[in-house]
Amino acid sequence: MSELTAIGLALPASIPSPTVGVWHVFGIPLRAYALCILAGIAVAIWLTDRRLRARGGAPGAVLDVSMYAVIAGIIGGRLYHVITTPEPYWGKDGNPWAALRIWEGGLGIWGAIAMGALGAWFGCRRHGVRFLDFADAAVPGVALAQGIGRWGNWFNNELYGRATDQPWGLVIHQWDQSAGRAVLDAQGTPVVIGTFQPTFLYEFAFVVVLAVVLILLDRRFALRRGQLFGLYIMGYPLGRIFIERMRTDTAELILGQRLNVWTSILVFLLGAVIFWWTGKRTRISQPETDGVEK
Repeated sequence: MSELTAIGLALPASIPSPTVGVWHVFGIPLRAYALCILAGIAVAIWLTDRRLRARGGAPGAVLDVSMYAVIAGIIGGRLYHVITTPEPYWGKDGNPWAALRIWEGGLGIWGAIAMGALGAWFGCRRHGVRFLDFADAAVPGVALAQGIGRWGNWFNNELYGRATDQPWGLVIHQWDQSAGRAVLDAQGTPVVIGTFQPTFLYEFAFVVVLAVVLILLDRRFALRRGQLFGLYIMGYPLGRIFIERMRTDTAELILGQRLNVWTSILVFLLGAVIFWWTGKRTRISQPETDGVEK
């Protein structure tokens, strides 16, 4: 056996998925999905604070504004998910009360972005921060938060793509959502339903690249206030359209396309309008040099 063959045999034939997504500590359930969301929020607040202070923002302003943005974003994300995926809640054998169990997963990113932006705007008004300055400072961190949050989908064995036999195929288990763990067979072995495209991983990689590109553009060019925000609104849908077309979970269809595909197209157009509008009406902002307050 050649050395290359031996290395090939040693590599895993697929990407494993967790069989447990919740742990109980002193009787308190700690859900991986929620922990991933919280980790993403923490990273976004930290990076936004560095970037806004580099623009002359007051210390503590980001935390003040983020309180409104995070709460509104979570509410908006849950509402969008429940409205666009109604079967588990309002369909046959659905449970309306389950719509409140946000810790079990289910946040629609478009609702989170829209309501989060509205919450940030309100917070900026309350604390005397220019919204477009805050938005420009926030978008790289928001992109990273989205990527970190996607690891919660990995823990929940959800939002995967088409079946595949490629080495990067993701093992998916039959999942007990209420228990937060894989279903076990008679021998106590987690039930595997197949290997699928790891769309969560694709989106994670895409938004990390998007965050880096946004930071580099901000440093390289003297963008006008709000234009970086517009570029983010344009950029994220480009990756989301590709990923949505790979997913196989149940979704509302319009003219044969998933609802989120059409939403992505509309959001891209909105981002283009924001980029054009802010470029015409605002003064040139000071370009960020190193992202650290002087």
